[in-house]
Amino acid sequence: MTVSLPSAGVAVPAPAVLDQLPAATAASEIADAPRRRLAGLDGVRGLAALFVVVNHVFLRAFPGYPVDKAPFWAAWFIYGRFAVVVFIVLSGFSLALSPARHGWRLDGVSRFARRRAWRILPPYWAALGFSLAVAWLLVRPPGQGAPGSSSVVVNGLLVQNLVAAPSPNRAFWSIAVEAQLYVLFPLLLLMVRRRGAILMVAAVTLVVAMVGIVGPHVSRLDVFVIQSAPDLAALFAVGILAAGIVGASGRHRSWPWAWLALAAVAPVLVTIWWQGSVWTLDHLFWVDLALGPAVACLLAALATGRPAPPLRLLDARPMRNLGLSSYSLYLTHGPIVVVVYELVVAGRVRQGTPAFLVSLALVLPLTIVFARAFAAVFETPFRRHRSWASLLRRPDRSVVPEARREGVAQQHHVADLAYVGELRPLAGVPGEVAVAHEPGSL
Repeated sequence: MTVSLPSAGVAVPAPAVLDQLPAATAASEIADAPRRRLAGLDGVRGLAALFVVVNHVFLRAFPGYPVDKAPFWAAWFIYGRFAVVVFIVLSGFSLALSPARHGWRLDGVSRFARRRAWRILPPYWAALGFSLAVAWLLVRPPGQGAPGSSSVVVNGLLVQNLVAAPSPNRAFWSIAVEAQLYVLFPLLLLMVRRRGAILMVAAVTLVVAMVGIVGPHVSRLDVFVIQSAPDLAALFAVGILAAGIVGASGRHRSWPWAWLALAAVAPVLVTIWWQGSVWTLDHLFWVDLALGPAVACLLAALATGRPAPPLRLLDARPMRNLGLSSYSLYLTHGPIVVVVYELVVAGRVRQGTPAFLVSLALVLPLTIVFARAFAAVFETPFRRHRSWASLLRRPDRSVVPEARREGVAQQHHVADLAYVGELRPLAGVPGEVAVAHEPGSL
């Protein structure tokens, strides 16, 4: 599976932010006050989104999925699903940061729902229109039927992981899953308040594991496991647990979180290397769950400001800029990859490494530039304004804006979405077999 974290400013202790607000500030104003930025998270988000783009190019250039036919230096790009793990854990982490600082309470469920809808739906619907236009006028996603009215309704209502319809953009399934996780978010916070974060994660993981065990033996449930990836719920819960680091004691914050992340991920990577791509991609449900704790420890490390050298790299301006448009990059890259490969590369460049390198040279700059422009129109205005009245109101240039308070960062929301790759192929599930065949064979 995106994340609502600030992207600029100076991090200060939570009391310092509130102390600088006027004494008469209303509760709603406090909720709207600028939040602190955790350095490095935009960089993580941007790199993960870029990995998804490369993964989709990989799937076009190296047919035969789940068999990995790429050279060793490119072989790991077949695992685009691992970006799901990063984004979903990061989503739960970032959404829970504010509640973790305030007793694990939301500032109202309806307020949370309105803000999520305001933030994610306008760019999503715009990207849906863009994807439909590409599918109707240029080329549709391989393995998909021509999108029709059912595609518009199903994708527009964010139920494409539950209701079958030709998809103009196969990556959109994760947007629906993310929206459904938003519905669970207040309930998960309630469980944290009543029973604690660890028991909440244990309960969610137990339910998810039961679904994973029973699923292969029940056809409809197995299709649900593939199309909706319920393991993402456990990863989301792990991210919520990791957010507790912002309110943890000094003893817990001083733990070697980066080393714990390395220790958690090492056996998983060794297993993947030993078993190979076919086994790994056939067991993504369990591999995802195994990777979740490592990502959570990494986020805890970044939240505590360690280790410093990687943190500075992830917080460099190019990384932050990439992260700020990562939602748009995820939403719009799919149609661009298909157009470039099917209309420009296929049939002109030999499949395999040549096609992969040529496609990357064309796709990477094109998708990044397009995402920046798309974000400027469909994301940035909705980050800066919280309502249509505010968005449409012309600025009063006679009023001089108040200087920014020292230590308080400007809020830049980035949607909490999973920027994920395409689902793994499953016999009998339409639309998920294209990458396993030569172009034009379907």
